[in-house]
Amino acid sequence: MSAVLQNPSLWQRLKPVFTGYDLWLALAVLCLAAIGLVTMYSAGFDHGTRFVDHGRNMLLALGVLLLVSQVPPQRLLSLAVPLYLLGLALLVVTALPGIGITKKGATRWLDIGMVIQPSEIMKIAMPLMLAWWFQHREGQLRALDFGVAALLLLLPVGLIMKQPDLGTSMLVLAAGLYVIFFAGLSWRLIAPVLLLGTVAIVAIVLSESLICADGVRWPVLREYQQHRVCTLLDPTKDPLGKGFHIIQGMIAIGSGGLTGKGLMQGTQTHLEFIPERTTDFIFAAFAEEFGLAGVVALLLGFTFLIFRGLWIAGAAPTVFTRLLAGAITMSFFTYAFVNMGMVSGILPVVGVPLPFISYGGTAMVTLGLGLGMLMSVSKSRRLMQS
Repeated sequence: MSAVLQNPSLWQRLKPVFTGYDLWLALAVLCLAAIGLVTMYSAGFDHGTRFVDHGRNMLLALGVLLLVSQVPPQRLLSLAVPLYLLGLALLVVTALPGIGITKKGATRWLDIGMVIQPSEIMKIAMPLMLAWWFQHREGQLRALDFGVAALLLLLPVGLIMKQPDLGTSMLVLAAGLYVIFFAGLSWRLIAPVLLLGTVAIVAIVLSESLICADGVRWPVLREYQQHRVCTLLDPTKDPLGKGFHIIQGMIAIGSGGLTGKGLMQGTQTHLEFIPERTTDFIFAAFAEEFGLAGVVALLLGFTFLIFRGLWIAGAAPTVFTRLLAGAITMSFFTYAFVNMGMVSGILPVVGVPLPFISYGGTAMVTLGLGLGMLMSVSKSRRLMQS
């Protein structure tokens, strides 16, 4: 008896590459990317090559997404420790005297043949590492395990804050805290921290006139960070200086009204009143031209993306994939919330981009990495069911 062997066709070989994606997640990404391109065209058409570069960055992020989505979660698990150690080592090297590149008083960059920002690596390496840790502690979690996780988190966060880079340190801290929370951290430990934080915020607001007086210095925070908080509390104290960003952002958002001024019709945007209108403050430009209706549509897009990501996390088959997918999804929420909050005047200005909308190659690649991991988790679940 002879067996007939048939060589698989080209489509049969390529089919696994193009199938298994979560179509609802892809739809959310497509809608947000379209909004981002339209917004960048309006805000950046007279700003050099920003629009073309934004489109190129999106294509690069798409390529990263497709590539990472082909990596099975088991492989991602094996990459967690090496990637974390690499990111940590690069942060240490960046902090060494005379090695890191300093710009505007911050030492955040490293030249390794090309200039990189090691803290960006930790945005992905941090949730990977903690998800790996809790995967290996499955079924035997103790208080000590959460303590080790906190140490793994605080070490890179401390190095990033020392650069200083408050925005990135907040994002890395948030990504790690999401993993720890989803791993089962008791509310008995969370509630006191939330209560203490609420009391601290109320105390700062009520004592603004005292703690922001001339000559008063705060411990821990650097001077520019103190200025950002004081400017948030009362931007009218320096309307042409440190409060200019927040005031102009709020004016632009308010002037958009219900339906906005129309595409490329924003006066605050195109008369150069909005600083960083293609990066950190692009939400103000968007709100001015598309109004409340556009903002609601954007919020619905982000909400759908986040809920779909959490659904993928909830249906994931292992502790590692559940924690990783959940943390990455909530990181998108953190990006959007912090960016919109700082532009709207409810959070300090910390330089956090708005996903899909803000200009920035590094941030876009990081976005593609995160979405690729989400797609990888979704594809692995579908393959297990088929």
